[in-house]
Amino acid sequence: METSTEAPTPEPAPDRTPESGPTSATAPAVPAQATAAQASAAEPSAASATAGQAGTAQASDGSAAGEVGGADVTAAGAEPAAGAGGAEAGVAGVAAPDGVAAGAVRAAVPPVSLSPSRAGDFMQCPLLYRFRVIDRLPEKPSEAATRGTLVHAVLERLFDAPAAERTPPRAKALIPGQWDRLRASRPELVELFADDADGERLARWLSEAERLVERWFTLEDPSRLEPAERELFVEAELASGLRLRGIIDRVDVAPTGEVRIVDYKTGKAPRPEYAEGALFQMKFYALVVWRLKKVVPRRLQLVYLGSGDVLTYDPVPADLERIERKLHALWEAIRLATETGDWRPRPTKLCGWCDHRAHCPEFGGTPPPYPLPLAPAAPPVQGRMGAD
Repeated sequence: METSTEAPTPEPAPDRTPESGPTSATAPAVPAQATAAQASAAEPSAASATAGQAGTAQASDGSAAGEVGGADVTAAGAEPAAGAGGAEAGVAGVAAPDGVAAGAVRAAVPPVSLSPSRAGDFMQCPLLYRFRVIDRLPEKPSEAATRGTLVHAVLERLFDAPAAERTPPRAKALIPGQWDRLRASRPELVELFADDADGERLARWLSEAERLVERWFTLEDPSRLEPAERELFVEAELASGLRLRGIIDRVDVAPTGEVRIVDYKTGKAPRPEYAEGALFQMKFYALVVWRLKKVVPRRLQLVYLGSGDVLTYDPVPADLERIERKLHALWEAIRLATETGDWRPRPTKLCGWCDHRAHCPEFGGTPPPYPLPLAPAAPPVQGRMGAD
């Protein structure tokens, strides 16, 4: 496998819409929703000490916490949470807590589930997690995240055609229609090109989407693929009560029953030293599938359309047990931060992409009033005086 020698850059998680949400499948590998009551015991972790510590702690699998999920998460684009019916619903650029449809007007509630992107947010910066999940601060739609959404929709819809018709021209021909559908469902996307009077910037943007779609054909042959699932919403509840959820781009199932989980990335592949962080999302999905189906996926595959690379990993149960322990420790840290209101910023180079600097103390801002009740402080421990 060849990988880019460039330093990893944050790639926006594509915003899903009901139009590009879960689809029916002829040979489902995983149920659209299910609950499992099996999990390994969670290990105590330093990450559960405080929210601030968790944001800077070394990840339990050896990767730096800030790098985990870096290929999926950016401070510039939030992943809308899964809404009713399993589709990720909501308004582009507006983050919603996991389990709450984006755009819904409702009081702030404590987080009830964890997705790969939200886990990555917390490990990148606890305060970013708070702004997106607790405060639900609005974020501007970005060209990069929206292009990712468009490319994902095209690659999903291409499999509606017979195998022999899954060609580059057919795929590129889908782009205008999918872009129209995306704008119709997300009117706020109009502002992306509001100042593009002559349409030149939009034309370049669409051409870049075409280039990414064309590159996919050099990496995979869709005429030889019959996905069991596309844009599959999965959810599992662990024995601890932690609910994990997410959307898998594609699930392939071999005639022998072996499962491959595939995720498309419109950015460039990370350097080898950052590969473990990039695989965090895929191991997360593999854990959910394992808990649902009692089958460890045979292969995890990341397809990087920006650089033309394919990163693969074959997990074993020990890998998924480690990621499960890590997620339990992470969830404990989130729980403590939710109760105490202690969401500390963790400044990194990714701050340059963040929409919330005006509210961040690191940039002279003030967070909005905390909208959740705080747990009462523990009484001080009284010491005993010894005899004179």
